[in-house]
Amino acid sequence: MLELTERQWSLFDFVKEMHGEQKRKYTGAPYYTHLLSVADRVEQYVHQGYETEIALCHDLIEDTECSLADLSAKLMSLGYSITEDEVILAGVDDLTDKYTHLKYPSLNRAQRKELEGVRIMASRPIAQTVKYADIIDNMLSLTEHDPGFARVYAREVDGYLWKINQGNQQLYAACCQLLMEVKWKLGVDLN
Repeated sequence: MLELTERQWSLFDFVKEMHGEQKRKYTGAPYYTHLLSVADRVEQYVHQGYETEIALCHDLIEDTECSLADLSAKLMSLGYSITEDEVILAGVDDLTDKYTHLKYPSLNRAQRKELEGVRIMASRPIAQTVKYADIIDNMLSLTEHDPGFARVYAREVDGYLWKINQGNQQLYAACCQLLMEVKWKLGVDLN
């Protein structure tokens, strides 16, 4: 069960406000439930560092009007140190898609996701740890609610997962195992 500190709850309140009325695609649940789920999964494996904060904020820059500067100001106002701020911002930045349709309209989804995969391979271990939890949460939801798109997502993840192995090894193993189970369940040849 996820247990947040007072300042983590304050950060979550900010993130929740920034995501506003966004909903999860298949369930209609408030979007922040995904952020809490990713943070909870990370907390099951990691008990130090700032993975929880990164998990709570991992879609903030990509999916809201919040900038890294806005997030930094909020972190500082909550009492995070400059060093903590730098670690959290770097992790969030690593997890923010750069090859979006808006910025690269001439690229199709497969091309954009391939470039994202290459980019995430160079991410910091702390960001890779959060990415594993994000993949697990997304893959479980997609497999349950949209098996067709789960096949697409599994192929995308298969393109880089085996090369982002610098994060928490137990969570990485769980993520790899889930990918293999989804592959088998959906009859997808990923290699």
